[in-house]
Amino acid sequence: MMVRFSRVLERGSVFAAFLRQKDWSSKFTTVKYSSTKAEPRLHRMEYQDAVCTLNTLQTNACALEQVRRERGHPQLQLQAMRGFLERAGLVVEELDHLNIIHVTGTKGKGSTCAFTEHILRSYGFRTGFYSSPHLVEVRERIRINGKPIGKELFTKYFWQVYGRLYETKDTHGGSMPAYFRFLTILAFHVFLQEKVDLAVIEVGIGGAYDCTNIIRRPWVCGIASLGIDHTSILGDTIEKIAWQKGGIFKPGVPAFTVKQPDGPMMVLKERAKEIGCPLWVCPELEEYPADSEPLRLGLAGHHQRSNASLALQLSHSWLQRRCLPDQSIPSPADESKGVSPAAGFQPSPIMAKGLEDTEWPGRTQTLKHGPVTYFLDGAHTTRSMLACVSWFSKVASQHERTTGGPVVRVLLFNATGERDSAAMLKLLVPCHFDFAVFCPNITEAIASCNADQQNFNVSVENMLTRCLDNQRSWRLLNGQEEKPGAQLLISRDALPLVAAERCSKTLVFPCILSALQWLSQGRDSVLAHPDKRVIPVKPSVTAKAAPLRDAAGIHVLVAGSLHLVGGVLKHLDPSFAS
Repeated sequence: MMVRFSRVLERGSVFAAFLRQKDWSSKFTTVKYSSTKAEPRLHRMEYQDAVCTLNTLQTNACALEQVRRERGHPQLQLQAMRGFLERAGLVVEELDHLNIIHVTGTKGKGSTCAFTEHILRSYGFRTGFYSSPHLVEVRERIRINGKPIGKELFTKYFWQVYGRLYETKDTHGGSMPAYFRFLTILAFHVFLQEKVDLAVIEVGIGGAYDCTNIIRRPWVCGIASLGIDHTSILGDTIEKIAWQKGGIFKPGVPAFTVKQPDGPMMVLKERAKEIGCPLWVCPELEEYPADSEPLRLGLAGHHQRSNASLALQLSHSWLQRRCLPDQSIPSPADESKGVSPAAGFQPSPIMAKGLEDTEWPGRTQTLKHGPVTYFLDGAHTTRSMLACVSWFSKVASQHERTTGGPVVRVLLFNATGERDSAAMLKLLVPCHFDFAVFCPNITEAIASCNADQQNFNVSVENMLTRCLDNQRSWRLLNGQEEKPGAQLLISRDALPLVAAERCSKTLVFPCILSALQWLSQGRDSVLAHPDKRVIPVKPSVTAKAAPLRDAAGIHVLVAGSLHLVGGVLKHLDPSFAS
């Protein structure tokens, strides 16, 4: 189905054997490395070798033990991160030279970063951008001037950092950084080596104890919309989550937030006052004066307007410091409140163009392939799903008015982790889907699956069980009773049985490709390409698809998980298939 874990370990051990053969251990443990000093190039180690070795950090026993040990003492997470950073040849003080913009939030932080990066790149600055998760290839997380770093560059820097950490692990209890920690260190290393003018850093989870928060002196911080997510780590109330997010504030460093509900806003005010951070609340996008036309955004959806406003404030603050370095940072007007409204200044033509030209795949994105139109949004919380439903309802209706015949609506859904799938599915019911299709975040059920999208933390059985639970929730939400007995959709040796209830419009597939092939019914030329292996289904399942074959158009909403969206894009967008 996918590259087996044993093969991944085998590839990772190639590097270990290479180091042992060269007897580099003494060099790594006795020499203090500078981030600007390049390691010897390791020949024969290719991009896929790097990715497979990186994947071993997902289930590294020492890394899992670290997480368990640190969960009750979250401050240890930053302490451990500093240790890994130093073992990789970096020191925290070097990060000050990256002129960082640090952004957190529950919903919209990635889009905010994308807007901000594009605006500042439009001014001619060389930008670094670190984000997560990736959609198709892991190198998407580390971008230079808006583009994912190339495979050769990723491979080169990966082995430099991995080598330093690997060869010092025995003197540190065998510890290696977990997946996200490693990528964060790698991003810092890349940005320093590539001499970017600034780095836009998106927080992974939370803020206070996120590994990106080893940053000491960002130039400006931002907080996008807050909501409930990652409750086992951040807390079970939005106020507790706000406390975590406000942890990225730094003394004297300006911070901006979009408008928040009263409870979390009060927490952010208290955090800002406690830390000594001037905090401003962004105005609505309509409050920015414009000479003629209103600001246009490259990202669809009304919720992107608050993200755009935050990006304008972040980029404006950064530019002020860059271009007016002697200008002191003003304090909030009302010290008792600890927060002030940010001014709605007139955006420059470069800023306006930056907002309009911003692209951020997988977020309110539309792809039209002949009669099949895909609406992709990585919404994975109830609040972001509300925004997704609002966007889809509007844009899908616009497309349907010009289709010239009946349209079939299909939901392709998956959710991961602790997220409340039933709550998200309930919000999707008013969209009136003709079919609801569920599948795990597995791109295709064959061994050649891309290593970038492997996840060894969840078993295939657990993923498919989650899909069946989602199918059951959807049926109950639509008033359909459970019926005994099921018919087999797809039978494959290495997979559990995957079933659909009789006489229903819900189906579960074992991988993304099989789901896409069924719902498109050969009407998408990209999916019908000879390179795409066709996974057979039973005639009874093919018969269910008659409405899809007869409709003038097929509209597919893909939502619930950015990983699902990424797997879909891998099959639909040739630019991701390199």
